[in-house]
Amino acid sequence: MCGENLRPNNQTPPDFPALGTLVVDTSRADRVGEFRGVAGPYWSLRPVGGGAEWEAEPRHVRPALLIEQLRARTARLNARSRGEVL
Repeated sequence: MCGENLRPNNQTPPDFPALGTLVVDTSRADRVGEFRGVAGPYWSLRPVGGGAEWEAEPRHVRPALLIEQLRARTARLNARSRGEVL
């Protein structure tokens, strides 16, 4: 009775967003980042204003709402005007 207690994997892998798409990592206090690619089972995300990438499980990532995109881009522009980022 091999495998009778195993659950089949019926989940299809999620579609990848286009590179540079703004997404939200819900496992990190709704942190907004740019989709940078796939690293094994994880998605690589980068802060909108630049900085170190982080990895997130695809099940914890959702597309950023327009207001979240606006906030992230505004924060980057403000940091740029202060000379904190290029």
